[in-house]
Amino acid sequence: MNNTFNKMVCMVLSYIALLSPPAHAFMEQDIDKHMQAQKRLTGTWKLTAAPEIRADGSQSASFGNNPHGLLIIDENGYYSLQIYKSIRSKFASGDKRKGTEAEYRAAAIGTSSHYGRCFIDTERNVLVFRIEHASLPNWDGSEQTSQFELKGDELTYRVPASASGNSIAAISSWKRLR
Repeated sequence: MNNTFNKMVCMVLSYIALLSPPAHAFMEQDIDKHMQAQKRLTGTWKLTAAPEIRADGSQSASFGNNPHGLLIIDENGYYSLQIYKSIRSKFASGDKRKGTEAEYRAAAIGTSSHYGRCFIDTERNVLVFRIEHASLPNWDGSEQTSQFELKGDELTYRVPASASGNSIAAISSWKRLR
């Protein structure tokens, strides 16, 4: 009886193996899904808005009403991102090594930049920035995940308040340049 049972189990497992797609087919589907998502992100994006949402729900525009920025993402997911306040004061000395404390503070607060790898996590449906280095040193080596919306040539994502450490969430809106 034991021999007959073993034969039946082997036969059932053989049928299951015949009817099931090979494991590499699942991996190929996942890779294809990831590549399609990455292709949707690839390009040069111009910043269109960068409002901030305070914990009480009110909005502010710490980068001004017309912020400037560029996000470049290549086909391998490497990215470079810069955001600048719309109106920035020049250093009185004209030399960045001879700025005043107020000039340095304004320059630092009026700029956000980082680079690394960027991709869509298709499992969780979030945008992920794996930050190698950033203008805010606290972000070096960190990962930010954001809820996002990508419609055609418009990308919007929300940087969680926890990323800034100041309970303010930032929204970044971008338009792909053609």
